[in-house]
Amino acid sequence: MTEDGETPVEGRPSAGAARRDGSRVRRLGKERSRAPSHRPIRRAPPPNLAGFFDSPQRNLIGGLVFILFVTTVATLAYMSQGWSLRDAFYMVIVTLYTVGYEEVKPINSTFLYFVTITLILLGCTGMIFLTGVVVQFFTLNQINKIAGQKKMEQQIEQIKGHVIVCGFGRVGIVLGQALRRSSASFVVIEESEARIAEARAAGYLCLCGDSASEDMLIAAGVKRAHALASCLANDALNILVTLTARALNPDILIVARGDKPSTESKLLLAGADRVVLPEYIGGERIAELFLHQESARLMDNLEKSHGFQRALRNFGMDLQAHAVAPRSSASRMTVGALERQAKGAFFIIQINRADGDVHLNPPESESMHEGDTVLTLGRPDRGAAVANLFESRQLGGARNL
Repeated sequence: MTEDGETPVEGRPSAGAARRDGSRVRRLGKERSRAPSHRPIRRAPPPNLAGFFDSPQRNLIGGLVFILFVTTVATLAYMSQGWSLRDAFYMVIVTLYTVGYEEVKPINSTFLYFVTITLILLGCTGMIFLTGVVVQFFTLNQINKIAGQKKMEQQIEQIKGHVIVCGFGRVGIVLGQALRRSSASFVVIEESEARIAEARAAGYLCLCGDSASEDMLIAAGVKRAHALASCLANDALNILVTLTARALNPDILIVARGDKPSTESKLLLAGADRVVLPEYIGGERIAELFLHQESARLMDNLEKSHGFQRALRNFGMDLQAHAVAPRSSASRMTVGALERQAKGAFFIIQINRADGDVHLNPPESESMHEGDTVLTLGRPDRGAAVANLFESRQLGGARNL
């Protein structure tokens, strides 16, 4: 016996069970109909909520065009009634600026009354609008400038481990572009308003002021910075910036620019870790292009392939060029003997002869002579091996590529 008082028949469901099953099926059908279909969501472009009058520039241009249109139409309307151009234009200007002088000529016709009333309504309204737009234009410019500077200062206060670029001249611009490509955070300090505008237009964090000022360096976060590059065109200012930055942060890495070779020792004494002489490097580069064209072409390709150099550094290797100094161990030594004596510190991949000949991938039997330049691939810490092999008691040199 079921709950509905029916006797179930074997092999056939009862009427109550059938009704319950039917209601369950209908309920499932409704739930399925309410279930969302798996259709791709349409991504509409974001709505443009900016109104027509939200732009001060657009408002200023619109107001000027409107006033010019009203002035032209009103002047032509007065001239159609026999007025001269001077009288018609004078009447329009007096009405627009609400000076209150008497009419130039009597307003004695319905058409003149209509023109004058329309000029008063439209012209005065347009002048009020234009005056407000001019005030809005200059006010918003000042507000945006102040707000932008405050926002930039807040961003500078939040960063750390960054680079401070002192000077945004020729060297500073190139340095900023390189830092931007490497996604490094940096702050530019420049005294020139025009160059600061260029830095802002490029999207750089920048401060306008004296790079040698303690307050300016502190505002740029010198105590939290990782490195500072003094790129000023004046050697005395670079020395002063180096002294000030070293006093504020003894652990910061300082790379200073020098114009004269005699300034290098002074910058090092002032606290610079590295000194770069752009003119000296440029002269060396020009000499390489003349004397070692194949090597220069290889260096150009390597400089452009930043990923290759980064990959070498990730593997703990780099490229260096070494000059075979007079009376050095490398002089008149073969490639194989030199690599064996270096004990795997580097491998020789190119020899640039003093007469301009270039030997790529030289064999082990190739000998080196005084004045040659050797391009090696090896570990960055191979300074001791390089000094023992390539340098003499007086002269020698190696430079990273």
